[in-house]
This record gives sequence, structure tokens and C-alpha cells, in this order.
Amino acid sequence: MSNVTRLRHALPMSSDINAAVSALDKAIAAAVDASKEAGLPQGLIVSLLHGHAHAQTHEMVIE
Repeated sequence: MSNVTRLRHALPMSSDINAAVSALDKAIAAAVDASKEAGLPQGLIVSLLHGHAHAQTHEMVIE
């Protein structure tokens, strides 16, 4: 996990990090909205997001 940065050590965050976080948040919100409009059940949306979060956490831990 040597490539993981603790936010408290990176504060104040650079404008690049802020822009990336904002873009990620916007993309996730747009994808969730599109999924809802397509009729996906909310539980499925949540489970997919949770699965991706779990997979990314697993990658960080095993590196």
C-alpha cells in the first residue's frame, strides 16, 4: 500500500486532485441517474457500486 496517500498528509489538496475528485463524483452521479432512468433497481445500483469499492479496496490492500 505504498502508493496510498492519506488525505490528512496531502491537505490542502492540490487543484488537480480537487478536479479529479469532482470529475469522478460527477461521472458517478451521472451513471447512477442514467441507471435509474433505465429502470435498474436501486438495490442493484448500490450492489454494483459496493462491489467496485470492495474490489478497489482489495487491490490497495494486496499490493
